[in-house]
Amino acid sequence: MRPNKLKFENEAQERAFWEKHDSTDYIDWKKAQKVTLAHLKPSLKTISIRLPETLLEELKMLANKRDVPYQSLLKIFLAERVEAELRKKSAA
Repeated sequence: MRPNKLKFENEAQERAFWEKHDSTDYIDWKKAQKVTLAHLKPSLKTISIRLPETLLEELKMLANKRDVPYQSLLKIFLAERVEAELRKKSAA
């Protein structure tokens, strides 16, 4: 039996409910629509990293050629490498 609307008093109560129930009993995922949350920013965590000065200077030079901040270019390089490593691992 699918209730029309589930009501919870708080987030903890809802979390406890979904830990014990399957969403397919309550939601028709075939009717779901894709939603883009354009203004949602990912959570960021500030870290400190030590790099050789020459590597940092080379990174800044590459970033300057692309007209982007070097921190942004570093994030791009890291994301690309992580994705490649994960693909390689899943293919093995």
